Amino acid sequence: MDTVIVLFTRDLRVRDHPALAAACAQARRVVPLFVRDPAVPSGRRAAFLSDCLRDLRDSLRARGGDLLVRQGDTVAETMRLARETSATAVFMSADVSSLARRRRERFAREPIEVRHFPGVTVVPPGLLRPSGDGDHYRVFTPYWRAWSQAPRRQAAQTPRAVPTPEGLPAGPIPRGVPYGGIKGGETAARERMRAWTRRSLDDYAGLHDDLAGDGTSRLSPYLRFGCLSPLELAGYGNEDFVRQLCWRDFHHQVACAFPDLNRRDYRPRGTAWRSDKDAEQAWREGMTGVPIVDAGMRQLLAEGWMHNRARLITAAYLVKHLRVDWRVGYEHFFELLLDGDVANNAGNWQWVAGTGNDTRPNRTFNPLRQARRFDPEGEYVRRYVPELAGLPATLVHEPWLLTDGRTGAYPAPLTPL
Repeated sequence: MDTVIVLFTRDLRVRDHPALAAACAQARRVVPLFVRDPAVPSGRRAAFLSDCLRDLRDSLRARGGDLLVRQGDTVAETMRLARETSATAVFMSADVSSLARRRRERFAREPIEVRHFPGVTVVPPGLLRPSGDGDHYRVFTPYWRAWSQAPRRQAAQTPRAVPTPEGLPAGPIPRGVPYGGIKGGETAARERMRAWTRRSLDDYAGLHDDLAGDGTSRLSPYLRFGCLSPLELAGYGNEDFVRQLCWRDFHHQVACAFPDLNRRDYRPRGTAWRSDKDAEQAWREGMTGVPIVDAGMRQLLAEGWMHNRARLITAAYLVKHLRVDWRVGYEHFFELLLDGDVANNAGNWQWVAGTGNDTRPNRTFNPLRQARRFDPEGEYVRRYVPELAGLPATLVHEPWLLTDGRTGAYPAPLTPL
């Protein structure tokens, strides 16, 4: 094989990258490409994405290659580069979103070989199927059992050399507006991975629900952009942590079988959602009057990230207490989260709403009880809701009335808790 284009999408790394490794092993020339496609809005993730691309370009240049960055429609720009370089194949990582599916269908109509490789998940979506019960697992626990026993692929070798042809314009990497203070890229990801696994991995079970302690890995943005291999992380062996990676794979295999997961109810329940723009906006701004909810939403606004327990509490408040359609929450989270991922974001929102894969669709969460359990001293609330900084732990979680000169008082729980 003479020339192969490696199309990077959400797999921005050189370590354990099966598509890149295969291209370097099989082709005389390798053309790494990333296309900034207007159909894939980066939103507030733009600066993080730019960090990722610059770091990837540095890694490829250190191996004698380069990262070509183009602007436009992904398929059209890839085919234009294929004609320029006489490439006969495109290697890329497989993905499950409806956008990735449409891209795959369009590539299939082009006069070029396209190969898809694993790498976005630990176990490829579609590999595990329940016996006699459809094309995917609908409940997590049986999937966890099958996933835990599934054979794992060998990690791909990191290429020592990436023989990119000379004379191709690399293209600029636009800089986004910094957001959240988290640096993107494989180098930063690996530094955080090493530091966190040394410091907190062994205590993950006891730390990951502690809102004030903030003991979660914060590796999810790096997984979302593929700066880290989920297969490598799964090798650390802490069952509670690995179970979270399994949840990620679970949602991907659901999205693979049900591509409209971010738009349609996976299990329609006939829920009569309320339309209340004031309530929705108060929730977005962290001004509901329920301190634990407001703290989580303000953390999201400030950092582009939210503690996993706070995500559960804030989502349940929107759909179970305010009775607002889960798609409103999905869109807001997807816009602001650095780790905003179609499969996981939609899968988790539908789980909370009772329209997804939860076996208890009527499950709800009392925000006050959750606050007292997972933020008993009120440190998390005081950190993100400074108006309550002077209150003692006995009062800091109590609902309060917010006075707004434009709208008057907004009564904070709208339904009894």
